[in-house]
Amino acid sequence: MFKILRKEEWSPNVYAMDIEAPRVAKKAQAGQFIVLRVNEEGERIPLTIADYDRETGKILIVFQAIGASTMELAALEAGDTILDFVGPLGRPSEIAKLDGTMVVVGGGIGVAPTYPIARAMKEAGNKVIAIMGAKTKDILIMEDEMKAVTDEVLVTTDDGSYGIKGFVTNAVQALVDRGEKIAQITAIGPVIMMKSVADATRDLGIHTVVSLNPIMVDGTGMCGGCRVTVGEETKFACVDGPEFDGHLVDFKGLMSRQRMYRDKEAVEKDHICHIGLGGDK
Repeated sequence: MFKILRKEEWSPNVYAMDIEAPRVAKKAQAGQFIVLRVNEEGERIPLTIADYDRETGKILIVFQAIGASTMELAALEAGDTILDFVGPLGRPSEIAKLDGTMVVVGGGIGVAPTYPIARAMKEAGNKVIAIMGAKTKDILIMEDEMKAVTDEVLVTTDDGSYGIKGFVTNAVQALVDRGEKIAQITAIGPVIMMKSVADATRDLGIHTVVSLNPIMVDGTGMCGGCRVTVGEETKFACVDGPEFDGHLVDFKGLMSRQRMYRDKEAVEKDHICHIGLGGDK
């Protein structure tokens, strides 16, 4: 059993939880994920790690309550326990000193997993700029935390209620227009957002990394449910990723697979759907 040490609702239906998982925290690195199961009847939910503390043994997860299992998770409170909490899984982000600026782009709750990447890249000696996108100011998360580990934060909102009006790609273009020497962009968020970032940077020749969290069951490469096509090769997001070169990802195929079980995602009163969809993207 894994104890919930803290629970906060950061915006409507978006929750943050500190989980007591010292062995996971000891090994966790930026870019990796965990798979949790609330109870014996629950589905396995993959969530990218939003933060970790080796000294206290805490792992921060951020998720949106959009289906039966994530709603069940959201119903728990500090002091309650989770049955399974497995990790760290996946390959960590490549952290290195770059010849230019590192830009992390987070859309919605995808902002959360960009935080440890930004921090690690800053600690490696890089100039780091964070672009954070949200539909409205009210649902923006982790702005203060991101400001503490980066050189600059640019916020975009769809409705213009805060920061730059428009999408994260507008902020990327603004950096290009001002002559920022961007060495790498790591984008995490909805699939359509990551595709848009990759499309915007392809002709600019900016190395772009995306973090994929497709349908996933076991998280060890055995089931094949998380297969994605990258550079015309089949990859498993759970063991080959979750990070891939965004310019090589077959986003059309990825979005098609994500829609396969759309009818199963609806909340059902007396049944939990076992579809293995993560709540962090």
